[in-house]
Amino acid sequence: MSADVFERTVSRTLDELPAQFRDLLENVEILIEGEHWDEPDLYGLYEGIPLTERSSGSTDFQQPDRVYVFRRPLTEDFGHDAATLTHEIRVTLLHELAHFFGIGEDRLSELGWA
Repeated sequence: MSADVFERTVSRTLDELPAQFRDLLENVEILIEGEHWDEPDLYGLYEGIPLTERSSGSTDFQQPDRVYVFRRPLTEDFGHDAATLTHEIRVTLLHELAHFFGIGEDRLSELGWA
């Protein structure tokens, strides 16, 4: 899968989110990187403060949260089949976005998104 198609899969996944969730992603950067700097086999990563842990009404400057999707490990592990790779890109992105919304690993496992 080309880098362009990979990026379009990420964009399409974001576009397909319900508007009430997309609107909450205003201060979230979605980044596609080759691989994680310390854990090269990691598919994705969320960095930030989940919505459920933020204090309401805070006027402090909030740096953007970041969601990373790592191309190399996904492509190496699932690139043998375009449909499988597309599915895994979507699952990875949705998994990391779930952390932004405050959903933890245990709940993600229960939902089949771990």
